[in-house]
Amino acid sequence: MAFIMSWQASGDGADRGMAGLAGFRDELYCSLGMRRDVLFEACDALACRPERGHMLAELCLEPECRRGHGGLYGALNCGEVRAGRLRMALAAVPLRRWDDGRIRLACDVSNWLRPDAEASPERLFCHCYARGKGNAQMIPGWPYSWVVALEPGRTSWTLPLDAVRLGPADDATEVTAAQVRDVVARLIAAGQWKPGDPDVIVVLDSGYDLTRLAWLLDGLPVDVTGRLRCDRVMYSPAPRVPGANGRPPRHGARLSLSEPGTWPEPAVTTVTRTSRHGTATAMAWPRLHQQLARRAAWEHHDGELPLIEGTLIRLRVEHLPGSRDAEPPWLWSSRAAATAEEADRAWQAFLRRFDIEHTFRFLKSQLGWARPRLRNPAAADRWTWLVIAAYAQLHLARDLAADTRLPWQQPCQPGRLTPSRVRRGFRRIRQGLPVPASAPKPSRPGPGRPAGSKNHRPATRHDVGKTVKREEPEKKTRRQTG
Repeated sequence: MAFIMSWQASGDGADRGMAGLAGFRDELYCSLGMRRDVLFEACDALACRPERGHMLAELCLEPECRRGHGGLYGALNCGEVRAGRLRMALAAVPLRRWDDGRIRLACDVSNWLRPDAEASPERLFCHCYARGKGNAQMIPGWPYSWVVALEPGRTSWTLPLDAVRLGPADDATEVTAAQVRDVVARLIAAGQWKPGDPDVIVVLDSGYDLTRLAWLLDGLPVDVTGRLRCDRVMYSPAPRVPGANGRPPRHGARLSLSEPGTWPEPAVTTVTRTSRHGTATAMAWPRLHQQLARRAAWEHHDGELPLIEGTLIRLRVEHLPGSRDAEPPWLWSSRAAATAEEADRAWQAFLRRFDIEHTFRFLKSQLGWARPRLRNPAAADRWTWLVIAAYAQLHLARDLAADTRLPWQQPCQPGRLTPSRVRRGFRRIRQGLPVPASAPKPSRPGPGRPAGSKNHRPATRHDVGKTVKREEPEKKTRRQTG
């Protein structure tokens, strides 16, 4: 990448920051194909607009976008975004290292809700939380799987590295595994991770099949850590009985997360005092596995089902934000025999996973990621990558922006600017950056549909939901079982 070398150029931090930002903008422009000028200017207008984004046509009112709203919609519907090159540019953005030198990635799904878009294909039922405890809704929309890089300390910044829309025939676990594998490969190619460095920690919330994900990511330098549901059952290694005949057992003692009577004495117990969550007590049981069954994803597995061991962690904190009456969370790490230091690292990385929620809220409420009413899912993918590119420019410019705050806001310390405040001052930074997009050519608007005419080709209506149906097991009759 051309802009990777700009971070190693001579000069102070501001010059290197401006050179790196200019290099990323050049890579962004090269990653755009047809109608690249309109797409690039729309990304610039999105990053420079100080107010919230409510509709796509508002970007044409910004001075950075010199095209009309018709050209903007046409670019999203018929333009081209080379996501592969843009992914490489995002992987080359320097990451802020943690004290232990590890890279921490977080995976989650965020939904672009489209309940009334009957003419939009490939919609799925998205799980959404409603107001009130225990209320949930299934609303049609486009779910996107995200992979972001977490940062140390209490911050609202993350760096989105990849986003993939889940289709009706996709397996969420396989898509997430492919994303993580590709992201790690790109980080290695960009020099962010080198052989001999500690493993990358991948943290996930409940809802993911952690055991299968660890199996699919076997061979990568990653440590999968996530939350388990409180009704899971784990098993210890089977004891070896010398001189016993027959096939040896595969599973040992049973540990049910919802039955304290089945819990043995933890192998590791740590007590840590935190500034945000109070006293945190973690109990760890190493070398535990889940009993797999030949159904769902493991139905067509060749050979004997594997035993995927990991470390089970029960975390109890004095106060967890948003979970006042919730039970202590259960975590599982793919590192089979975790020490006290590794167990603390696992639950601390999991608590940092919630920083991705700040990114989702900023993308939706400020940048207006889920606001446009686009019919084609390919246009939604292009808009998603423009939003990611705009956020990445704000990420690169946060050390260059001044604290442009509103009269009722408190001043921020240097280096602690939020994405909203960086966006408010990004227009000044852009004035010193080159703009590779060319000026628009004079054109004449088309005639459009004649007044009073009817649309004789209505859009096709599409069903919502998965297209891959699970095979129902055959029911055995009395004659078959006799």
